[in-house]
Amino acid sequence: MEEELIGTFSNYFEPHLIDEIMEVGKLIEVPAGETLMDIGQYIRNIPLLLSGAIKVLREDEDGDELLLYYLEQGETCSVTMACCMGHTKSEIRAITETDARIVMVPVQKMEEWMAKYHGWRTYVFDSYQNRLNELLQTVDSIAFKNLDQRLVDYLKKKVEVTNDDKIRSTHQEIAYDLHTSRVVVSRLLKKLEKMKKLKLHRSYIHVVDL
Repeated sequence: MEEELIGTFSNYFEPHLIDEIMEVGKLIEVPAGETLMDIGQYIRNIPLLLSGAIKVLREDEDGDELLLYYLEQGETCSVTMACCMGHTKSEIRAITETDARIVMVPVQKMEEWMAKYHGWRTYVFDSYQNRLNELLQTVDSIAFKNLDQRLVDYLKKKVEVTNDDKIRSTHQEIAYDLHTSRVVVSRLLKKLEKMKKLKLHRSYIHVVDL
């Protein structure tokens, strides 16, 4: 774990901070599709992502979901940090997009490290900034782009975070992420297939040229 922490976070974290993370952090390996955090839960640990990808979702009052952003190697969830600081329940759902290795750090350490380590403060502030930018991109996408373009952007990002041009999500799962209907997603995927942008298979979507 130490080598992974150094390789992933050494541009932010001081050696003494990495030593502390080694002491209090718990390394977990989580398969794809697992819920790491759910809406309404109190947050007891801060996740530091060593490898893999996590998707972060918001849910409306009807139970429909919307994909907000992905977390990738070296990142953490700033919404989690905000809940920790305010001692409030989670307002997001986090699900592993791929198999992931994560170091879970007790929330009690967050304020202590904010005062103690410049690297941790910089990491936290940068995380807030990055997530804010991604949330603004999501809002812009919903407000200013048609669903055709949103679907293309979604598929391209999916390929990027999984490093795989074969997307194994069902049409219904894609519809949930984009907050639309399966029928609409299926129709748009068929349209992209006719344009030779992708190929539809029974259990996966092969992205060819988006």
